[in-house]
Amino acid sequence: MTCAINPLLSFPSSFIGNPKSDFVNISTTFGVMTFLVTIKDNALSNRYEEAGTMSELQVGLAERSYPIIIEKGYLSEIGKDLLERNIAKRFAVISDDRVAGLYGTVLMDSLKQAGLKAELITFPHGEANKTLETIAQLASKLAQLGFDRNDAVIGFGGGVTGDIAGFLASSYMRGIEFVQVPTTLLAQVDSSVGGKTGVDIPEGKNLVGAFYQPKAVYIDISVLQTLPQQELLGGLAEVIKYGVIRDQDFFVFLKENREKILALDPTLITRTIHTCCRIKADVVSEDEREGGVRKILNYGHTIGHAVEGASDYSLIHGLAVAIGMVAAAKLATLNGLLAQSDMERIVSLLQDYQMPIEVPAELDRERIKRYLLTDKKAVGGKVYYILPDSIGSTQITAEITEEQVDLVLG
Repeated sequence: MTCAINPLLSFPSSFIGNPKSDFVNISTTFGVMTFLVTIKDNALSNRYEEAGTMSELQVGLAERSYPIIIEKGYLSEIGKDLLERNIAKRFAVISDDRVAGLYGTVLMDSLKQAGLKAELITFPHGEANKTLETIAQLASKLAQLGFDRNDAVIGFGGGVTGDIAGFLASSYMRGIEFVQVPTTLLAQVDSSVGGKTGVDIPEGKNLVGAFYQPKAVYIDISVLQTLPQQELLGGLAEVIKYGVIRDQDFFVFLKENREKILALDPTLITRTIHTCCRIKADVVSEDEREGGVRKILNYGHTIGHAVEGASDYSLIHGLAVAIGMVAAAKLATLNGLLAQSDMERIVSLLQDYQMPIEVPAELDRERIKRYLLTDKKAVGGKVYYILPDSIGSTQITAEITEEQVDLVLG
């Protein structure tokens, strides 16, 4: 595969294949979207050709490495690639009802034309359905349809779908292969890459799940054209996160190209997605199971998840993370880690992209703090925060007082 990019930025890319796939055009009752990201050995090599709207990367995890393929219009080509990779003989396409209605026919036709067998299984959209009950319903459907260990799952949709499909694949028959086909910007730049899967329980977000890597990630930027504005902004919050934690030049790029990125300029959005996937693939290949450096990917998520939960998920994930990033930047400044000027740059960029920067006044602050204590990074009752110490660099600390948290929550 080849990729087109803006030559001002070089992107790591390398493609590895180990296909196994089968699809047949059949639909049922459950749904979601995902995208392909190629992950390979512990090396990320650059490969970007000037077509403007295509690229490839590798996530380096030795024998479990996989590719990320980013290309405009690639949804109709996925069947061919899956056939070449020989990932499975049959696929369960897991999608939510919205994504299935918009793009299900395109993906299923692609699989059918490649001679692959597939079933389209949908579930009701929304974070409220990211539950163990949904997993049980989907697993029952797979069993009823006769799926076995030689078959595979495709997560086709946004972050909720990818998390559900991945966890389903990790647990059905103690683990079958799966592929990500993300359809939201947030899923394309973040949740489809790295193998985090799981569901929510009343006590907190993503508290039940598994690390389970896909065999490939396919990203078609064309599907972003139908993404609601709020969902686009939510994805862009995760995009900005990467600039803050790891790449100052990318932070500047996002500032200088805001209008074209918001307009989904094909070349710039491809470059943006590629850069985010490169950073995440690099971090994941260093620390797959979040024992160290991978924790920096949670910048903005500690308070963001708490705010999201306290809103009963009426506030979408990405926008909650934007609020969390501002809160973390303010905590960093309060603790002398981050210059006031850099904190203001972070706030300014989020505002430029029309994102919320303050915790909604109507949310119960005590409830937010209770959610903080159930954060997955909390150890021994201590909550760990990822705080920037400059644009492009972060620290992890538990030395944050309740008074400081109260101050940034407002």
